[in-house]
Amino acid sequence: MTIELPDWLHEPADELGYPAVFVTVSGAHLYGFASVDSDIDLRAAHVLPATEVVGLETGPETLQFGGVRHGVELDIVSHDLAKFLRLLLRPNGYVLEQLLSPLVVRTSPLHDELRALAPACLTRHHARHYLGFAQTQWALFERTGELKPALYTLRVLLSGIELMRNGQVQADLRQLCDGHDLPYVPDLIAAKRAGEHNRYPSSGRDQLARDVARLRADLEVAATESTLPEKPSAREPLNDLLIRARLGGS
Repeated sequence: MTIELPDWLHEPADELGYPAVFVTVSGAHLYGFASVDSDIDLRAAHVLPATEVVGLETGPETLQFGGVRHGVELDIVSHDLAKFLRLLLRPNGYVLEQLLSPLVVRTSPLHDELRALAPACLTRHHARHYLGFAQTQWALFERTGELKPALYTLRVLLSGIELMRNGQVQADLRQLCDGHDLPYVPDLIAAKRAGEHNRYPSSGRDQLARDVARLRADLEVAATESTLPEKPSAREPLNDLLIRARLGGS
């Protein structure tokens, strides 16, 4: 079953009020296990004009709005380009996945430049992001017993392993399971797609706990053995890109 994205997503993208560097889809749609009743998470970067940066009154570093559109719950978050680039230079897997999401609503030449610079933002310390997110989601699963945090836990651990081992940003759980002995994941995804808050089958929880512990250990080892650098090398070209964007250059 494929969850189709609606063709009206350009509407909220038009409401940012500032030029969009990109607008992409994140969340469960990107991760490969959106439910029929899942909300849609749009993530974006916008460019404040120089007049809203250098004066006493500055424009919004972050824009967030949502609500129900055409019967679908929507959440959109956009960061000014400077804030987005600061996040990109940290070990932050979220912004990398948003930037490189194949589910593109709005793009631009700046988006293409940023995507080309993304490999120079990768470091071995991104493992901390994925380990921390997995810990949070696993605690949520233990509290609620729902499928969603269980799948999130597996997804972020596998994304972290893929990044540490191969230097690739991959967020789709369906693409990440090969070679990790997780034959039950397709059935879990099918159950999650049938309902956002469906519960994890009780008969499989012990196996899940063992697999999560195994994958967490695999990610920790992969981080220590990774050939990714200690620091990003993209700071100077990203700074140049920001200046050109702010001044209206190409």
